[in-house]
Amino acid sequence: MQISQEMIKAINEQISHEASSANAYIAIGSWCERTGYDGSASFFLEQAAEEKEHMLKFIHYLNNAGYEAIIPAIEKPPGSFESLEASFRFGLDSERKVTKEIYELVDIAAKEKDYSTYTFLQWFVTEQTEEETLFQTILQKFELLGRDKLAIYQVDQSLSSIRSKVGGMQQN
Repeated sequence: MQISQEMIKAINEQISHEASSANAYIAIGSWCERTGYDGSASFFLEQAAEEKEHMLKFIHYLNNAGYEAIIPAIEKPPGSFESLEASFRFGLDSERKVTKEIYELVDIAAKEKDYSTYTFLQWFVTEQTEEETLFQTILQKFELLGRDKLAIYQVDQSLSSIRSKVGGMQQN
């Protein structure tokens, strides 16, 4: 399979973005754990594992095509948040950024008529739609339940079952 240098560079940049997302979700999970939000801690740590899987998909794609996947250094993510809701807003913003980056990869593949990469990227397009929906669903809970201590506790507790409720999420 022939992949252009521009696409290889862009995929390697995406590997870096996925690694940074995983690291950020670990940091948020750690903050949640320290703060007593056990359901949210588990949620964000699971999100981190998924981002790592996404990174590995890109690495395997390049490696299997005979190109070098570059494993990035990662910057330190934020370590605390003003509220549980703010941590989920950060997550939604992060997912929206990743969606934009995936779309840019799709644009390069389409422009270059790289149909193999274009097809490979379609899984990520679907995945990002699911991820944004998931974070929007969680943020809606703050609107529905409120922001007092009991409401925040209920939101936190609901996170253990939310994945199964949002369209059968995360089919790898």
